[in-house]
Amino acid sequence: MQIIDAHRPSQRPRKLCAALTNALTVTGGLVSLASLMVLVVTAPLAHAEAPRFAFAVIASTMQSPADEAPTQRLIDAIGRDRDVSFVVYDGNLKGAKEACRDALYERRHALLETSRPALFFIPGQHDWADCGTAEAGGFDPVERLDQLRQTLFIDSTSMGQNPIALTRESEVSRFRPFRENVRWQVGDTVFVGLNAPSPNNHYLTAGGRNGEFEDRVIANAFWLEHAGEYAKRRDARAIVVFIQGDPDPERYERPDRFAWLRFARNTRRDGFLEFKRSLVKLAQIFRGPVLVIHCDDERASAGFVIDQPLRNDKGMLVTNLTRVELAPHDRLNQWIQIEADLGKKPPFRVSVRDVPRQMPMPTAAPVPQREEPAASMPAVPALGPASELPPLLQTPGQQQPDQQQHRPTDDGNGEYGPAMSGPPASTVLPHAPGAPSGAPGTPASSVQRGP
Repeated sequence: MQIIDAHRPSQRPRKLCAALTNALTVTGGLVSLASLMVLVVTAPLAHAEAPRFAFAVIASTMQSPADEAPTQRLIDAIGRDRDVSFVVYDGNLKGAKEACRDALYERRHALLETSRPALFFIPGQHDWADCGTAEAGGFDPVERLDQLRQTLFIDSTSMGQNPIALTRESEVSRFRPFRENVRWQVGDTVFVGLNAPSPNNHYLTAGGRNGEFEDRVIANAFWLEHAGEYAKRRDARAIVVFIQGDPDPERYERPDRFAWLRFARNTRRDGFLEFKRSLVKLAQIFRGPVLVIHCDDERASAGFVIDQPLRNDKGMLVTNLTRVELAPHDRLNQWIQIEADLGKKPPFRVSVRDVPRQMPMPTAAPVPQREEPAASMPAVPALGPASELPPLLQTPGQQQPDQQQHRPTDDGNGEYGPAMSGPPASTVLPHAPGAPSGAPGTPASSVQRGP
């Protein structure tokens, strides 16, 4: 078990001195010893005792339909741990070779909803960015992202059987489409989820305006800065940021005044450059510990990697920002569990948990419940018994019980001819089952065929 050593110094002495100074100012310095003792005891503390909690992180567990049952067992195993407050599924709800169809999203969504703790889903590479490949069905990635926004990111709460309230960036009118960017709070910790997938944050090298990327980069930068200000107003003690893609923080292109003099330059555009600059700004706005969690394409020896690789524009290490890379050896039988105890000097503890071997495999995958669409046509009225219905064809010399007299027609000289009891000659009566073709009631214009 490794420990993240990121601690924010306590603010109690500063606030206590301020309270004593205000008291002396108001009373003109005449304060008794007993009054001072009362002030010391009742002075507001910087933070109440922070609650202890834990959360689990899983990712990329469903690469094919065969992985659905093991993923269900993994989620059930996490739900047995009563210390886990919520689960984060950090991207890739489907595999790279699975078609990005609505039915697949619905089935995987229903599986995530079975989680006993609250579950937060972060969109990843295979969920929408790779949908344009032939193996994924050749869909438009932007259209698939919009579909996810309208189905998986519509509620004001998380997924799971015990959902947690959250705030979406779409509540800001300027960023109405970005429903996948979320924020929630547990105790004194603020959590942020962003849409920043691999590879290279979906930066396209084709000509023209990279509209989807540029708009999303602006939205992500705003949401990170807003989270820092929100944490300061709420007097939070830590911020945790989730993304799916690897931002490669070791490669931070700081602004260079004489960059134009260099001839041998790396032509590959860093799609995470703006995101890393936003992280540096977040660490400056919020002085408490900032934790960035994302997936790792390579397997780590311990199942995860913890480091502090990000530097600011001056080349100095950002000491209050820590990165955790997730790389469990067996994604279907292991999850990363992070325990938060902000009352201790190392506030976060990271460990790998295993699914119990004796835990049975689910027999059936959950089926999404669909509402039946409303009928577009009125229901057909029920008919009585066949013996009570009139015959389809009229028998000569027999009057129908429900026959109605038609209005007589004008013969042209103001007089009306005899009433007609049958339909006009141009109307074709339905053919009775089993009746011969030459049965009475067949119109004269019909063609009579011999045997």
